[in-house]
Parts: sequence; structure tokens; C-alpha cells
Amino acid sequence: MDDDNPAAPESGRADEPRGDRVPGAPRAPRSDALRNRDKLLQVARTAYAAADAVEEPVTLEGIARAAGVGIGTLYRHFPTREALVEAVYAAELDEVTSGIPELLAQLPPDAAMRAWMGRYAAFFAKKRGMAETLRTSLTSGRIGSPTTADRIGAIIATILDAGAEDGTLRADVSAPDVVTMLLGLFLASAADNTPERTERLLDLLVDALRPK
Repeated sequence: MDDDNPAAPESGRADEPRGDRVPGAPRAPRSDALRNRDKLLQVARTAYAAADAVEEPVTLEGIARAAGVGIGTLYRHFPTREALVEAVYAAELDEVTSGIPELLAQLPPDAAMRAWMGRYAAFFAKKRGMAETLRTSLTSGRIGSPTTADRIGAIIATILDAGAEDGTLRADVSAPDVVTMLLGLFLASAADNTPERTERLLDLLVDALRPK
């Protein structure tokens, strides 16, 4: 069922105009290929969430089967397990990175920082099914690219700037340093999975960001 096979004859592609495409220009993804990618991503999100609850490993073959495609199709979209996990992580990160202006409108910047870090901690804690793959991706720097570090850094920079302006947060701390400390905190506490310890560490981190 690998219906997004890139080897399919071009003459049979109803959704790919032939006459007006510039020679050598990259082709736009076919609609059926995009549907397959979205389906694989959704199935993977569900599978990893279920794995967190039952503590069973997620197999790529199982994801492909549940999405109704062949394993070859999965590998065309996500060449490695890390690529799939990173895509799941990035998609779900959208839910965590929204609503910062509203949060700052409701809370002082230092309290907004702590509230947002708590939200991010809850998101990260739900990723036990992907924990080892995430750890590899984070330490190698692959997932610390625009999908994560830059987006998280932009949020932290926004809150730091607001805090520096009203005096509730230090003005001499960089967002990348806070990102490094935050991700290190999560990786260090992932092994024992103790929410109370994570909360204490987050309190200490935010306290370190306040002016003395």
C-alpha cells in the first residue's frame, strides 16, 4: 500500500501539472503523500501516548500497519526512528509554545516563567515512551535545532525581556543558557520520574533567574 511511491510514473499523476513546472525545480509533495505523512504522524502520537501508559515499546512496523501503509512508506517520510520521534515531538510542541502573550498578561514575568516551565515539564513527562530516543536526539543536537531549542528559546527570551523590564527577572541571563539548564533538568529527572522533584528543581531554576 505504498501509494506515495516516488517511482510511480509521472504520466499517471493527475495532481502534478506538467506544462507549467520549471525544469529542475523541486516537485511539490503529492497530496496522497502528505495524507500518508499526516496519518503516520497521528498514529505515532497515539502509539507513543499509549506506550507511556502501558510501558510497552512502540514498533515502526506497528505504526505503519495501524496507519494502513507499508513500512517502505513510513521510511520514505521518516528514515529513522529518531526522525519520527522528532516529528512527533515538534508537532506536540505547538501546543506548549502557544499562549505566551496571554500568560504574560495574566501573571508577572517571573510567575509566568514558572507557570510556563511547569507546562513544559508536564509535556516532557508524557514522553516516557520516547525518552531514550529523545535523549539521543537532544544530546546529539538534532532535536535542539529550530524544532525545539530555537522555539523554546524564543519563548524564554520573551519572558526574560518582560522580566528585565519590570525587574522581576535578571537582565544578564541569556535564553540559550536557560534552555540548556531546563532541558538538562528534564533529562536528569526523567530516570526517577518524580514530579515533586521536578517541581522543586523548577522552583530553584526560576529563583536563580530572579534579581538578588
